[in-house]
Amino acid sequence: MRKNPIITGTVILTATGIISRIIGFFYRIFLSQNIGEEGMGIYQLLAPVMALSFSLTAAGIQTSISKHIAAYEAKGQHRSSIAVLLCGLFLSVFLSLAMGMVLFQYSEPISSYLILEARCAPLVRIYAISLPFAAVHSCINGYYYGLKKTAVPSVTQLIEQIIRVLSVYIIFFHCKKHNLVPSVSTAVVGLVLGEIASSLASILALTGNKRKINTSPGNRYFPAAEYDILKQLKPLLLLAIPLSVNRIVLNFLQSIEAVYLPKQLCVFGLSNSQALSIYGVLTGMALPLILFPQAITGSIGVLLLPYVSEADAKGNSARISKAIFSSTGFCLFMGFCAALLFYIAGPFLGNFLFHSDEAGLFIRSLSFMCPFLYLGSLLTSILNGLNKATHAFFINVLALCIRLICIFMFVPHMGIRGYLFGLPVSQIAHCIFNFLALKKYIYYNRRG
Repeated sequence: MRKNPIITGTVILTATGIISRIIGFFYRIFLSQNIGEEGMGIYQLLAPVMALSFSLTAAGIQTSISKHIAAYEAKGQHRSSIAVLLCGLFLSVFLSLAMGMVLFQYSEPISSYLILEARCAPLVRIYAISLPFAAVHSCINGYYYGLKKTAVPSVTQLIEQIIRVLSVYIIFFHCKKHNLVPSVSTAVVGLVLGEIASSLASILALTGNKRKINTSPGNRYFPAAEYDILKQLKPLLLLAIPLSVNRIVLNFLQSIEAVYLPKQLCVFGLSNSQALSIYGVLTGMALPLILFPQAITGSIGVLLLPYVSEADAKGNSARISKAIFSSTGFCLFMGFCAALLFYIAGPFLGNFLFHSDEAGLFIRSLSFMCPFLYLGSLLTSILNGLNKATHAFFINVLALCIRLICIFMFVPHMGIRGYLFGLPVSQIAHCIFNFLALKKYIYYNRRG
């Protein structure tokens, strides 16, 4: 493992991801017990704003930085690597500052007319502060991913999660000690503090590597003219724009899903408070528990991506086919075990972890989609490894559209049951179309 930086890096990221997910899971339990079901619903409504903002300011730029740096480093063009990093940093920070100003200035109309929940306005304003720090953190992570050095991104990810959780714990305990009522805004403050800490840690790691980076004859750190930063803008954008557009489309559809589910529950006859409570229990309690085993299947997907990429480059269809069938078998086995566990223990887990009977019922209802949920994410990783990102994008859009149809057609007449019906249907469709996109390799195995 020491001789292969890809495997070493993947293992580091996998371990970090699992630790972060465990921390995040217990953090959600803490939040649910302190801000309540409706508070969780309001907090979850901020997710679309977060996803769209990140897509517009950093997501595509990070991936573009990573890919260009990997290419430059392979050719020994270290100065161009630094130029790409600086160009991406300037661009991402500029976009994030502009986006932050928009969110801060127009938080009330955004909350009232886009999120459809006026109480989200203070959350949006607080979140806007985190955008420049998130941009810095993201770009520096992209730089290290391009170098195939995952220690810094892994450590900063843990720092972000730990600072976020600790800061919220401290604020909540301080409020209780002084008989104050903690608000939902506290959770967003923790998010901002976590991003600030991770960005500072990233900058320290980068500047700590000064001697290795500063190899120019001029002996100046990051000399702009020498590294031709502006020349990197066009190639950076050529890759970042389509990546960002794909993310924006997916996040836009997910935003519609998140915003309109509570509103369609109101059409069904629930009050706004009841609808937000149900939404908070579903998305803030039940779904994170159902998704928890995905930390393992997601890790397998991360490992498989370079594996199938290498096999595809060598034209080794047998190796790809074997990877698909073996990983599919493992995911289905794990999915059915998880489904059985969640179905039997769902009510107990809902009460024990979240003190919510409703969470237990949702966990049991969602248990049926576990095999398809875990398998779908793994098949998507395989498609990306085979350079079929466009196929994966359209399949994801299709699955989202199925859920949106259920929200607008079934939820007003069936309540949350209409959405609980749509979730497994969308996941089954997601798996079927993934298999159709991989039929060449499945057929190869059958033929062999």
